[in-house]
Amino acid sequence: MKKKVLSTLLCVTMAATMFAGCGNNTTTNNSATTDDAATNDVTTGTEEAAAPSGSGETISLRVWAAEEDQTLTNELIEKFKEANPDQTFDITVGVESEANAKDDILVDPEAAADVFAFANDQIVDLVNANVLQPVQDTETVSSQNVEGAVEAATVNDTLYAYPFSADNGYFLYYDSNVVTDPTNWDAILADCAAAGKKAGMVYASGWYNASFFYGAGFTTQLNADGSTTMDWNGTSADGIKGTDVAQAMLDITTNDAFLPITDGDTANQIATGTLGAIVSGTWDAAAVQEAFGDGYSATVLPTYTCAGQQVPMGSAAGYKMIGVNANSAQVGWAMELALFLTNEESQATRFEQRQIGPSNIAAGEDPAVQENIAIAAVVAQNAANGVVQSVGTNYWDPTQSFGEIMAQGNPDGTDLQTLLDNLVEAVAQPAQ
Repeated sequence: MKKKVLSTLLCVTMAATMFAGCGNNTTTNNSATTDDAATNDVTTGTEEAAAPSGSGETISLRVWAAEEDQTLTNELIEKFKEANPDQTFDITVGVESEANAKDDILVDPEAAADVFAFANDQIVDLVNANVLQPVQDTETVSSQNVEGAVEAATVNDTLYAYPFSADNGYFLYYDSNVVTDPTNWDAILADCAAAGKKAGMVYASGWYNASFFYGAGFTTQLNADGSTTMDWNGTSADGIKGTDVAQAMLDITTNDAFLPITDGDTANQIATGTLGAIVSGTWDAAAVQEAFGDGYSATVLPTYTCAGQQVPMGSAAGYKMIGVNANSAQVGWAMELALFLTNEESQATRFEQRQIGPSNIAAGEDPAVQENIAIAAVVAQNAANGVVQSVGTNYWDPTQSFGEIMAQGNPDGTDLQTLLDNLVEAVAQPAQ
């Protein structure tokens, strides 16, 4: 790995008076507070900043990774050390769920890890809190990863993180011995009914139920005050009314062959053996394969009947990425490590060991990746009709409540326009 010696030397000269990384106009907080300022070289060049080789200094870094990724992360860190033999490192790995990373980091950003993994829906809050160090090697990261992952790692035209997976989304699993036509909900429900099975999906979640609206051309947008602008109570650019979508959702959930599933309970429902099809993600691949046996299949989300036409379902495309803490005392080396942990080789290793679908384009072209039924389905779904969901904190509870009403078949008979108007008003409340 080439080191930016000239840039570092420039920073050494400047550090005596400025105590900061050189040449960075986009960083919100990367000031060094120790005599190590010179090693925190942050530039706008094409390579991540790094300390000079053989500096004699021990570089101490802390990394947070999910519990199930501990062994893998430590293995990749050893490879990183091997790639930098002239530098001494002291790198420790702690356990932190990607789903909870933001909440724990924001408690005390300065005490958080130098390098950490997180899901893309947390990035705006992390950026607003000045926690994330902007990526310097934007050309490499942007060109080597799929477009959706790069978009998800970007806020206000600045790349803030290093993508490492493109499989955090949902699609349709189906038992081919039960479902002969997985392309539309009408056929799926008919096949399941004929076989005495159910077709399941989580309705009571704004992550899942948005799929009906996204596919019909509706949108959500996060605002600066943390509120969400939503047009679901109007008419989409495709000419479909929000009430038409809501009615279509009811037509599905009131079908006897449909099973509304509680968020987080998909694995349990799969294990019952009552399902012939289910909307879920790669995290349920093993359970579905065991339940469906030789009928195990997966594909993009089906269309649904809405206002007399077949409308494709969209999806909230999810990505996972690694961030660098802008408060790190070794921000340059932290960026080098983040880049290494997300490069093609590391993503290939992550797939081999953990079956995590890579965001790296070259790694994703491996036949083993493309032949993986679940990963192939989520990649196809994200490419065809995936949306990087942009919503505020107050989006989740109202959309969950709306989904619960839909899942129950709108038991109170509330006017659909009223339901949607109330939903749009609720999510428009600024974050506290």
